[in-house]
Amino acid sequence: MKVLVTGGAGFIGSHLVDRLIEEGHEVLVVDDLSTGKKKNINKEATFYKMDILSSRLERVFQKERPEIISHHAAQMDVRKSVSDPAFDAKSNILGLLNLLECAVKNGTRRVVFASSGGAVYGEQITFPATESHATAPLSPYGVSKLSSEHYLYYYQKVCGLEYAALRYANVYGPRQDPFGEAGVVAIFTQKLLKGEQPTINGNGMQTRDYVYVKDVIEANMAVINRKVSDTFNVGTGIETSVNQLFQNLLEITESDLKEIHGSEKKGEQKRSCLDAKKIYSDLEWEPTVSLKEGLKTTVDYFRSK
Repeated sequence: MKVLVTGGAGFIGSHLVDRLIEEGHEVLVVDDLSTGKKKNINKEATFYKMDILSSRLERVFQKERPEIISHHAAQMDVRKSVSDPAFDAKSNILGLLNLLECAVKNGTRRVVFASSGGAVYGEQITFPATESHATAPLSPYGVSKLSSEHYLYYYQKVCGLEYAALRYANVYGPRQDPFGEAGVVAIFTQKLLKGEQPTINGNGMQTRDYVYVKDVIEANMAVINRKVSDTFNVGTGIETSVNQLFQNLLEITESDLKEIHGSEKKGEQKRSCLDAKKIYSDLEWEPTVSLKEGLKTTVDYFRSK
């Protein structure tokens, strides 16, 4: 199949491109390199340096006629979305609409969308959250992800465009950017390996569901290879506090730095954890990499760099 991956120079997107090529698919990458890195792009992929908002995007579709889109390009900084909601909406909602219009006009049959479990559910009421949990996003970023899911549903019903929305838990692993606002594993790892003191926001008791990037890629492969139009959580169902994560990384990096706490960040969720029974039941996907194993592989990657 011919698959177009937006954000294919980024953390998750580049891993997906590698896996698709490994499976023998023809892969196109659209990325403006605002956060992605050209060195991440597999040499066997066809690369278009382009913003998904560009009017030139339709020419790519007319020329290439991709069968499937994997949409990972996004404005993903929650704090940026709070300070500039219009920028977030322009990137995440109007960018998606440009993509979907190109898809419908040029015969694309399926879109796989990278959504966010933590962002769309907001402060959870039940743990772990199933796909039927109330959606109450607490940031413009979460609103844009949920709005995108609604647009995908609309395009499926009205235009026949198949879709799968994957609500990711907290994804971590090699190639994650340690210099952004997101990605606590990468941020802590980079600092510990350099002997720099990381700061834990607040009391560190806030929890997240950490899922390794290779497991996330296999979830993508499961929906790419099946005719399905639905929404799925992609997580482990296990809560880990930031304090526990920090202690795990101290042990793996053999660092003697101490646990230092800073101010609590406004709007940060207290707890987040996803139930992934549905994707296991429907598509036989489940996470296979334990947190300890995934953290060790991630540390080894950053150490080698």
